[in-house]
Amino acid sequence: MLNAVEFQAKIQNGFIQIPDEYKQELGEAEDIQVIVLVKKKISPKKDIIDELTENPVKVNGVLSREEIYN
Repeated sequence: MLNAVEFQAKIQNGFIQIPDEYKQELGEAEDIQVIVLVKKKISPKKDIIDELTENPVKVNGVLSREEIYN
C-alpha cells in the first residue's frame, strides 16, 4: 500500500528535514520513495525591444533609413 505525504523543505548539508508531524507516520525503518520537485525562478526572455528599452542607443540628429539598419 502506498501513502503519499507532501511538505515543503529546504536541503541543509545534504539532508531534507522531515516535519515533526510526519516523523511518526514515516518511521525510522520504513522504505520510502522520494521525489524532489525544485521550484526554479523563470526569468522572461528578453528580446531586442526589451534590450533597447533598457539600454537606448543615443544618436545626434535624425538617422537615414540606411543608418538605422546598420
